[in-house]
Amino acid sequence: MAKSQQTFNKGEKEKKRLKKREDKRKKMEARKALAKESGKKGIEFAYVDHYGNLTDTPPDPSLKLKIDVEDIEISVPKTLESDKVEIDPVRIGTVSFFDTSKGFGFIVDSENQEKYFCHVSGLIDEITEGNRVSFELEKGMKGMNAVKVTLVK
Repeated sequence: MAKSQQTFNKGEKEKKRLKKREDKRKKMEARKALAKESGKKGIEFAYVDHYGNLTDTPPDPSLKLKIDVEDIEISVPKTLESDKVEIDPVRIGTVSFFDTSKGFGFIVDSENQEKYFCHVSGLIDEITEGNRVSFELEKGMKGMNAVKVTLVK
């Protein structure tokens, strides 16, 4: 007599599949029996109240808020001419620290006394500590950086 072509693993997979099907059938019958007992039919409704929460009771119409379509803003509000401030892009300052071997330093703005980072790649002229320079600001990874740095005579 020859051995069966079906391996042990295939047999186990088939048993699991049949058991899963039987469990599913039992659950379905249990749900049907529960629905008959409680008298509920089908899917329950879910309502959204005026706070945005899901409930099983309909919301109270007196608490409904009336919103005009014109009041809804989808985009960024437009800037007004009065909101725009013209700032001179070229600033004047003094070099407070500069390390030529490392290639960076700091410039103190003469207008607001803020320190700005300056890298050697943003230099036009060579600078040293104490020089008066003109520069422009650019957004960097950690804040504003001084770029296009030139000596002021």
